Amino acid sequence: MDRYIYPAIFEHDKDGYTITFPDLPGCITCGETLEEAYLMAKDAIELHLYGMEQDNDEIPKPSLPETIKVEQDSFVTLVEAYMPLIRDEMANKAVKKTLTIPKWLNDLGEERKVNFSQLLQNALKENLGVHDYPPKKGKSTL
Repeated sequence: MDRYIYPAIFEHDKDGYTITFPDLPGCITCGETLEEAYLMAKDAIELHLYGMEQDNDEIPKPSLPETIKVEQDSFVTLVEAYMPLIRDEMANKAVKKTLTIPKWLNDLGEERKVNFSQLLQNALKENLGVHDYPPKKGKSTL
């Protein structure tokens, strides 16, 4: 699914807001202001659902907000996670790799101000026959 909308409970206290998702145990965050709390809630649900997708966990059906009972100084609101953006961001995040090359080649590359990361990316794309993410249909699969 590309879009999820879940109810979140915002609990207010002297330190700010704590946000929990009744349908997603373990998905919890906080923020000092309401704006920060909402942004943190959005980040938390996106990463939580992304992790569930990666683990092939069953994604639960969201509860209806009106069925959720909250304490005083708390309220329920809906938080959306649009997954195509998150999947793309996670697929394109930098991953540190350790590799070994001869010292003379490293020295020459540094002397000529070679961007080793960019060079490796370009060489891998060429070797794998891909140029964009996601790879265009029919060209290659990841």
